[in-house]
Amino acid sequence: MRHLRYLKYLIRHKWFVFLAGLKTGVPLWRLVIHDWSKFMPCEWFPYANFFYGPKPDKNEPDDWVYWISVEAHRAPFDLAWLHHQHRNPHHWQHWVLREDNGDTKFLKMPENFVREMVADWCGAGRAITGKWDVATWYEKNAYKILLHPKTTLRVIQLIERFQKRSVVVEAPV
Repeated sequence: MRHLRYLKYLIRHKWFVFLAGLKTGVPLWRLVIHDWSKFMPCEWFPYANFFYGPKPDKNEPDDWVYWISVEAHRAPFDLAWLHHQHRNPHHWQHWVLREDNGDTKFLKMPENFVREMVADWCGAGRAITGKWDVATWYEKNAYKILLHPKTTLRVIQLIERFQKRSVVVEAPV
């Protein structure tokens, strides 16, 4: 059942990213292959288990039982998420460089990936909340998104443009 629920979400997500990507000017091929790595077993199973698998009983009196249950799904998911970021350059984490001396560099993202990243945020928001309100989400999360200054400016421009345009085509809920 968890796999069907995850598939349903993933298809909705890809559909809404497709719609948003048409508005943000993402090349069609990027929209077709968007998040394709999520169908790979190394991402599929950890994602399905983490988001749709059995949840620990929060009323459990022994806190350690709850912690072990969470950790059992967290470590595989973290590896799957890292795999996803490294194979999908529309994620900002793909463009953060940790140097051997401990410094961190924020590399400028190419335009197509910035557009796809914003479309991804729009599509995820619509698939999860049912709304196209990426501006509110970005305001709440911008402080933890590490971007090159020029990339940040472009993200803000794209979000403002997206919010001004209404998305006419809707998918069945």
